[in-house]
Order: sequence, then C-alpha cells, then structure tokens
Amino acid sequence: MAVQFEVAYSRSVVGAGVIAGGPYFCAQGSVFTATTSCSCTSDLFTCRVRSGGTRVPDLIAITDWFAALQTIDPTSALAGHRIWMLSGTLDTVVPQAVMNDLQTYYRHYVDANRIAYKRNLAAEHAMPTDSYGNNCSELGSPYINNCNYDAAGELLNWIYGPLAARNSGTLGGRFLAFDQSEFIAAPFWHGMADYGYVYIPAACDSSGGAMCKLHVVFHGCLQAPANIGTTFVRRAGYNAWADSNRLIILYPQAAATYTNPNACWDWFAYDDTRYAQKAGRQMVAIKRMVERLTGTTSVALICRRGRCT
Repeated sequence: MAVQFEVAYSRSVVGAGVIAGGPYFCAQGSVFTATTSCSCTSDLFTCRVRSGGTRVPDLIAITDWFAALQTIDPTSALAGHRIWMLSGTLDTVVPQAVMNDLQTYYRHYVDANRIAYKRNLAAEHAMPTDSYGNNCSELGSPYINNCNYDAAGELLNWIYGPLAARNSGTLGGRFLAFDQSEFIAAPFWHGMADYGYVYIPAACDSSGGAMCKLHVVFHGCLQAPANIGTTFVRRAGYNAWADSNRLIILYPQAAATYTNPNACWDWFAYDDTRYAQKAGRQMVAIKRMVERLTGTTSVALICRRGRCT
C-alpha cells in the first residue's frame, strides 16, 4: 500500500520504507497474481515467485501509462525520494526475489545512492524490532518479531535523518483514535476499520504541529485492530523515535471483508479497480487524512509486509 501510495502521489511524499513488499501495481488487479507472483500465500504448487517474476518492464510501462493519463503523479517526482527496503532471508511469504524486483523497479526512477536495501537479516515475514515480538525466525501473529534489529529506526533515519536518539523511557506524547468515516463513507464496506490512530509527540502537541513532520505507517495483513488490537500501533517501534524527533505518526487501519478476510490493504482490487491510482477509494481516504493533519505535501510512508501493500 505504501509503494502504490508513494508512486501515485509522488509529488506529495518524500520517500518510503518498504518491508517485504513488491513493485507498484504488482498484482495488476488479480488475486491469483498477488498470491503467486507478488507473494507466496497460495500453495507451493502454484507459487511462481522468482527473480523477475513480477515482470518489472511491464509494471514500469503501466506506471508510465498511468502517469501519461494523469491518474497518478508524474514519475519524475520519484527522483527526489529516499527509499529504504528490508527483506528477511527467511521470509516465506514475500521471498527476496520479489523485493529484488522492487529494487529493479525503483532503480528505473531513483538513483542508487537514494536507495538502501537491507537483505541479510535472518528474519521471517514480520516487522523486525530490537525489543518486542516473536522469535525472529517465527511466522505468526502479531507478525512483529524480536530480531535485535530496529527496522523502524533504521528506515526513519534513512528517510529523515540523522535523527536524535529515540526516547528510551516512557512516551511523552499521546495516542488519538479517530473516526475514519470522515475520510471514506462506510469504511467497513471498503476494507477499512471504523477507527484509525495517530501518535502525537508532546512537542508537536504544544506547538500545534508547527515544525513537525508526518509519517504514515501501514500495518500488514492480520495486524488490524480486530486481529491484534493496538499491538502494532504501540509495538512496531515508531513512537519512541517520533517522541524525540517531532514526527507525528498516522496509523490508518484496514478491516476484513468477504473478499479480504485477512484485513489487507487493497493492493489487488478487492474493493476498487482503481486501487493503485489517485482515485482509488482507500488511496483518497489516506490522502484526505494527510491533508486533514497537515495541509501540506511532505510525508513519507512505510509499507508493512508485502501481503498488504
């Protein structure tokens, strides 16, 4: 979801952090392609994941076509972005071949010195932290693993850094739950939860947000409130860095539907055929959230697990 939001709204963001995600428009509107070429969530007999398996030249051509139609921002805006990527060597859901394709995709638009790619961490398909979660090699809820590696800190430092040290004590900011129906009518019918969350550092609270940046964090499949409550919002590792660096963290929330039982974000057209373009329902909702919080066009994104991007 972060990759597609970044590409579609490239003039409004400054970069992206991608953990276990594929190239823009990877699924091409097909759940079969999503689960066999962009990830390995179908059975192994039909999984076709391999380097080049996402057909990057086709995805670049489609991206350029959308840009020509003005259904996404001009691809030239991507050149100024900073990209941080992580693929665990033990990831069985989004194997490194998929992220290698993502790197190839990005290199078509972004210089190599603006892309960081971490691919030597022995991690399963999860959000890596240095203090919370399952064993690093485990696949399972809440899909947050203690790998002795602070992925949130690394990606934030790459996109915004160098940053001040994270808050190692009690957080000084506050969490707010907000009604997502302000940004999309009947959110549950479109794969979004009733409520999303925002973490606001005390420094941003007292200044009314002046001189603060906004960072948008997308959770992964099976990490929505109905699955794990606010565990991802509180434990993924972003808030401690936000506290000491004037970063407001927006956590929009997805929800399960009949066509989306794992509460993934719409990256394979389960709700909207325009899902990867600026007019996509979920895309518009997130953009409205950003505008509601900032009224500006400088945000960066984090993609949580390729099953949901």
